[in-house]
Amino acid sequence: MGYIDGIKEKARQDKKTIVLPETNDKRTLIAASHILQEGIADIIMIGNEEKIMDGAGWLEVELDGVKVVDPTNCDKFDEYANLLYETRKAKGMTEEKAREILLADPLMFGVVMVKANDADGMVAGACHATADTLRPALQVLKTAPGVKLVSAFFILDVPDCDYGDHGTFLFADCGLNQDPNSEELAAIADTSAKSFKSLVGSKPIIAMLSHSTKGSAKHPLVDKVTEAVRIAHEQYPSLTIDGELQTDAALVPHIAKSKAPGSEVAGKANVLIFPNLDAGNIGYKLVQRLGKAEAYGPMLQGIAKPVNDLSRGCSWEDIVGVVALTAVQAQLQ
Repeated sequence: MGYIDGIKEKARQDKKTIVLPETNDKRTLIAASHILQEGIADIIMIGNEEKIMDGAGWLEVELDGVKVVDPTNCDKFDEYANLLYETRKAKGMTEEKAREILLADPLMFGVVMVKANDADGMVAGACHATADTLRPALQVLKTAPGVKLVSAFFILDVPDCDYGDHGTFLFADCGLNQDPNSEELAAIADTSAKSFKSLVGSKPIIAMLSHSTKGSAKHPLVDKVTEAVRIAHEQYPSLTIDGELQTDAALVPHIAKSKAPGSEVAGKANVLIFPNLDAGNIGYKLVQRLGKAEAYGPMLQGIAKPVNDLSRGCSWEDIVGVVALTAVQAQLQ
């Protein structure tokens, strides 16, 4: 059984309701059909029901069992508008503006449904930038208690790979924080460890990546990573974490013995923390495209309820996988 097949099976055991607001995107319609057929989650789609069903018919997919909510004809619209107003009034939100936003922005509408407990999570981003997906979630759902920083990660499942957890890895941050400082990197490592444990089930072994291994290069960028490791050991003492490590030292046992002898992480890492967004985004896409890995995300960690992003280059299969992961996140909450 592949990694995502196991996640789908977990999702079926306690079915959750996930909002898919991007109903003008054909990948979303195809994914919704497969999600319903496989029994992974109950689906709410936002938009005009006739148009959605016409689109499904044109694509020759079935949406039997989907719930469609049209903001222009929704029994709970006033309740949702008031919820958005109450949540954001300290930031200048008015009742009139709340209604305008809910009619114009299906992503905000979906997030408010999650806030109102009418859905357990939301997945979007197939045709929206990450900021468009994240902004409503942060504004309405806010961060989870005790979380210092919201960040983004990918689960990568690499075929025929002996590294990581039988080829499964968590990469962070690959989608959100542009240039995290040392304390932020340590916080990303902590939440990533929790995400890996909950979604993969194995012990997280965390490598803080750099172009240097154990002082092989001198540069402020290296210092940032070594300081992050120091902070992580101090603030999150239960983590199995080490760095700074080059990627080969983090993954390959015989290289680890040479470059980082005595490290409990080197050669065994399954959680890779990148020093900045450039490295993380480039790294995951190289593994996805050249290593033919399945890549699920960017998943968001640290938000009070599950809202997850998609790459705009995603396939419908990717959407199915992220919905399954979002459902499992909702189970764990």
